[in-house]
Amino acid sequence: MNLFFEESGDFKVGTVLSQQGEAFQVETPTGKRTKVRLRDVLLQFDTPSAADMIASANRLSGEIDVSFLWEVAGEEEFGFAELGSEYFGHAPKPDEAAGLLLKIAASPIYFHKKGKGRYKAAPAATLQAALAGIEKKRLQAEQQAAMAGELKAGRLPDAIRAVVRQLLYKPDKNSLEYKALDTACAELQTTPARLLLSVGAIASAKELHMARFLTEHFPRGTGFPSISLPALPDLPTADVRAFSIDDVTTTEIDDALSVQHLADGMVRVGIHIAAPALAIARDDAIDAIARDRMSTVYMPGDKITMLPDELVGHFTLAEGAPRPALSLYATLDPKDWTIVSTQTVAENVNIAANLRHNDLDEHVTEEALAAGSGDYPHKNEIALLWQWAQALESGRMAKRAAFGLKPEQNNRVDFNFYVDDDVVTITRRKRGAPLDKIVAELMIFANSTWGKLLHDHGVPGIYRAQGGGQGWATRMQVRMLTHAAPHQGLGVDQYAWSTSPLRRYTDLVNQWQILACVKGGVTAPLVAPFKPRDADLFAIVSAFDSAYSAYADFQSIMERYWCLRWLAQQDVRQVDAVLLKDELLRLVDIPLVLPMTGVRHARGTQLRLELIDWDDVDLSVQARVLEVTTVSPALADEIELEEADVADEAEQAAEQAVEQSTEAPAQLPVEDAGGSADADHEASGDPLA
Repeated sequence: MNLFFEESGDFKVGTVLSQQGEAFQVETPTGKRTKVRLRDVLLQFDTPSAADMIASANRLSGEIDVSFLWEVAGEEEFGFAELGSEYFGHAPKPDEAAGLLLKIAASPIYFHKKGKGRYKAAPAATLQAALAGIEKKRLQAEQQAAMAGELKAGRLPDAIRAVVRQLLYKPDKNSLEYKALDTACAELQTTPARLLLSVGAIASAKELHMARFLTEHFPRGTGFPSISLPALPDLPTADVRAFSIDDVTTTEIDDALSVQHLADGMVRVGIHIAAPALAIARDDAIDAIARDRMSTVYMPGDKITMLPDELVGHFTLAEGAPRPALSLYATLDPKDWTIVSTQTVAENVNIAANLRHNDLDEHVTEEALAAGSGDYPHKNEIALLWQWAQALESGRMAKRAAFGLKPEQNNRVDFNFYVDDDVVTITRRKRGAPLDKIVAELMIFANSTWGKLLHDHGVPGIYRAQGGGQGWATRMQVRMLTHAAPHQGLGVDQYAWSTSPLRRYTDLVNQWQILACVKGGVTAPLVAPFKPRDADLFAIVSAFDSAYSAYADFQSIMERYWCLRWLAQQDVRQVDAVLLKDELLRLVDIPLVLPMTGVRHARGTQLRLELIDWDDVDLSVQARVLEVTTVSPALADEIELEEADVADEAEQAAEQAVEQSTEAPAQLPVEDAGGSADADHEASGDPLA
């Protein structure tokens, strides 16, 4: 005797070897022996053989029209043998009954199981919905296969073109487009980014890096909503002729300087800062824009401004007309450059000239200033400011020494990036050039002086602080606070960012607070937009720190990308590099840092490298050492910094970078010289710092 039975959801046949009560010992056609209970037996038959019967049943099952079978079944519950009599017109043979059951069980959308061997035809509406779903899946599978085929053939399907950014950065893994892309990548053994680049979905590796950043930080795009320009305040006009010193690419001109010789022999130096806080109010529409962005984003050849261009144009210190400014005047005794007094005032300032580093750097050198040679605009004022800047630096160095730190090193090299029509130029610039130092020292002086003004009036602000902890890492970490604290690295008792309100939200906030001190006097804590212990001020500090770090990381990525493009454009294959520390090198001509396993020499050792290959997508470089040369004193000097000096030097470099306002200048990353990550951000040379 043979049995047709159900086991673990499968239908099987076997020959009975023995029976004990309601249990059978059965041998299947494959030779396997199994125990079958009577309750699982669907058919018992003697002929044909078990193997012939299941083969015939499978054949018959494939011939049955399931739609006709569904119509025959009616609306009532049925047993498969009963339906077999209706369908075949006679009591079904074992293979016919089994074939019918196999067809019914394989068609769950047509028949719903009600028990062992018993089923009920699905309602018509349910069946139609299920069939529509199956047809939809079939069409989707065809679409998916077609898109994958197009990608593998090097063509970009329109459906994928419309969702490229989403597929790369925020994919819906259930979407047809993602599944098609994933299938094509698996078969081509590549990544989504590389495949989409190859089919033209992304124009270039540069656009790939840009899109990743914009998707995360500017998901609604970089454009601004329409705004109404605030009215310029009615202010007195100062009797000065101020000038700014910036890079040629600068449009957000935040600061300008002026010099007046007083009748008593004293000198009055003015530090004039653009004053958008005079017209922008906390929580107004423009403030919402600035707070959302927190800072201008810089990268080689481009930037994403914190404020709309028309608003920047409203307040930037452009030459040719009086501009609203928050001015800090310092009255100095030129005999020893002591500071006699300071005064802060909101006023209009006549901007006589916007001087540019690109025009002046070769003329304004330490040698030329010492000799009084050269002919350039505002020569006498620059010479006087140079003397005061040196006195300011000397005072800071004394304060650093009092904090237990060594003097700053000014022999490191900065790099400026200029991009024109996707052609990059990278220029070296030694830190501490006179114009850089003048602006940096005066901005540090302003930020320190205004930080003290806030503190003396009991008004909170946003400060940068460094020092006071135990251990080098803690001591050198730069923190953002809402109360005054020393910045030991800079050698100042307090330091509040206030000199770049057109491009940093922290500076705009501090400018509101400073104006409250100027206007309110002793009542400043009551009239300032942010009161002591204002929770919103803490939230701003946290949000700014997060955005600032992300923007700095993005600038580093784009600078690395442009370094690789420079290598390609120059067709460079052999380069000189200097060892920063174990297994980490930096090229001499550009600020490209390479990790190289196994390279262990003295810090400052110069090596000749062969560049084997580099990748614009993952920004990796393959290189090998050709030879190790002797230590270059000049290169060693660039990186020979005491670790305790790194972060504080970074802050001063940051001031230089802010005031140069190059679209994307870059310093040697501090981490390359053993600095902390926070310090690296500050020394990255971007105008965020």
